[in-house]
Amino acid sequence: MYMWRERSKEEKHEDVVNTGLLPLDVVEGFKIRPGFFRMYGACVASNGVSFTINSHGATRCTLLLFKPQAPKPYARIPFPDSYRIGDTYSMLVFDIKPDEFEYAFSFDGPYEPAKGLLFNEENVILDPYSRAVTGQRKWGEKPEGGKDFEYRARVVKSNFDWGNIKQLEQPFEDLVIYETHVRGYTKDKSSGVSALGTFAGLKDKIPYLKDLGINAVELMPIFEFDEMESARVVDGVQLYNYWGYNTVSFFAPNTSYAFNEEHNHEGDELKSLIKALKENGIEVILDVVFNHTAEGNEMGPCFSFKGIDNNVYYMLTPDAHYYNFSGCGNVMNCNHPVVRSFIIDCLRHWAIEYRVDGFRFDLASILGRDQNGAPMANPPILESLAFDPVLGKMKLIAEAWDAGGLYQVGSFPSWNRWAEWNGRYRDDMRSFLKGDDGMAGNAITRITGSRDLYSPESRGHKASVNFMTCHDGFTLYDLYSYNEKHNEKNGWNNTDGDNNGNSWNCGAEGETDDPQIEGLRRRMVKNAFATLLCSRGPAMFYGGDEFCNTQFGNNNAYCQDNIISWLDWTRLEKYREIHDFVRYMIGFRKRYAILRKKTKPVACNLPEISIHNGYPWNGGTDSNSRLIGIMYAGRDEHDTRDDIVFYCMNAYWETLVMQLPELPNGLQWKVCVNTSVEYEDGKDMESYTEFYYKKTLKVPPRTAIVLVAE
Repeated sequence: MYMWRERSKEEKHEDVVNTGLLPLDVVEGFKIRPGFFRMYGACVASNGVSFTINSHGATRCTLLLFKPQAPKPYARIPFPDSYRIGDTYSMLVFDIKPDEFEYAFSFDGPYEPAKGLLFNEENVILDPYSRAVTGQRKWGEKPEGGKDFEYRARVVKSNFDWGNIKQLEQPFEDLVIYETHVRGYTKDKSSGVSALGTFAGLKDKIPYLKDLGINAVELMPIFEFDEMESARVVDGVQLYNYWGYNTVSFFAPNTSYAFNEEHNHEGDELKSLIKALKENGIEVILDVVFNHTAEGNEMGPCFSFKGIDNNVYYMLTPDAHYYNFSGCGNVMNCNHPVVRSFIIDCLRHWAIEYRVDGFRFDLASILGRDQNGAPMANPPILESLAFDPVLGKMKLIAEAWDAGGLYQVGSFPSWNRWAEWNGRYRDDMRSFLKGDDGMAGNAITRITGSRDLYSPESRGHKASVNFMTCHDGFTLYDLYSYNEKHNEKNGWNNTDGDNNGNSWNCGAEGETDDPQIEGLRRRMVKNAFATLLCSRGPAMFYGGDEFCNTQFGNNNAYCQDNIISWLDWTRLEKYREIHDFVRYMIGFRKRYAILRKKTKPVACNLPEISIHNGYPWNGGTDSNSRLIGIMYAGRDEHDTRDDIVFYCMNAYWETLVMQLPELPNGLQWKVCVNTSVEYEDGKDMESYTEFYYKKTLKVPPRTAIVLVAE
């Protein structure tokens, strides 16, 4: 009698595995047969491992097998001609165990640099589909003699137990996104975690993130990268490529971010982090870098794409030099069919194997260029990602510009799927909040959803990712503490970084003991958060801004692996008021859906959005306007009540008067936020706010006030 039972996860993982296939050939003493052509990379079978890779220009491919950490391969197994179909090589090698070897490839073919062909059989080539990379394990280590890393791949066992975890699929416009760097978030001992600067360390901070109220984290690059690229010492301090925007391997997590060594289980610590975040209602968005790689220009190393198909994977000039729209030496040829398939395979991998919820694309405008660098009207890669069936529910966020001058904020090809970092929001709001002339009209447009850039009819409320700070630029505290950038410690004589940050030091450059200046800075930080969280569209801020973390005026801390870039958690107590205010504002935004998106009309016939600059229904602004008022009106998400929220901001240096619009049905205005008052949970802001006859509001200098109708 046959008794049915549910197969274990391990048994399911063996689907490919129990092939029953027998060897057909013996090469270099190894029993082999053609492998699984449709499965790129290394695929484990019960009786061996299948290796699959493609190259358009190579004439021969050889598999290299190494003992772990051994300098030389113990086996070189050429792919027989019959193991090649088209441009794809595939071979199943019998009787090898995944935990006993590392692997790489070598390719033979024409070496003609003037034509972009760089084949050299002596080069050890990393599998682009490698799930784990060896050759670099500990942060900051460099091979002896200053040599380049020799990267190899390791087979990864994919048997992590996800339980019932799935994509959270929160509406895009509901997101409050928290951008952070895995290492810098907990590397300083003040973080209080045991696994400093790792995935495990970040996992220990999940209760903090949940209490703060954020519902999405955006992780700066976590793919395997080379922090030693351009590493140097400046004034006795070791500098690195700390941010990680120089990818070595697109399918592999950064091994130095794992607290424990994960031999053949690379990624488990990251998966554990992602699982825990999602169990706490927090989505995971990865910052991905498909615009360039760590191979650099003509002077850079050759360890992957250069040695496979240099003229396919990279944009080359007519004389076979590298275009540099990335500002980092090379540019990936994203709209070539081979590269396009690779990118899609990569993102599917992170969606399926790591269950992430979305991606932020660094310098995404490069993905819209053709092989000659010209912008395309309908870039195939962007369209493919928009409609891919596996990525169908993924958040897709574009940094809609590149280093070559292509600026596409508001015009990035979207197919109503792509959102954008709204750089116009950042620039306009920074200018308005510090009191610049003629910015009031722009500020109103940005706060109410940037409808000049993103039509609500065609792109909804999700397209504009609003932010005033990110990893690139000043922290929020520094934005109001420095008039000038202070990047001297980067070693470039303060020539690097943005020169137009729209910052204001509030009266003193850098740290000060002046209580008035310090108080003004706190107010400005609260103004920024109040404004951001009362703006239409997903909101994003840089981790640590909620407790005034500082980079000491460095607005380009890409190389600083020290307290300049690390979060100083001692500031959480010093700026507890700011933290609690941010937590309150996030909760306030969640309670009032009308701040985030259009809802059903209110019963009292007020318009969804109306402008009241100084007095009711005044939508006019001029170069001297500093006082704005925006009223949102709509039903709550459960259709149980009318929600009416009034945001006003006085960006002037003197008190101004705001006459509030009349409310229907006996409703009255209640003050919920007043940034001129020190915040404390439960404090009655009404008693600290001056009214005339409940209709006219005195708005102190440089203050945001938010009211609701009750």
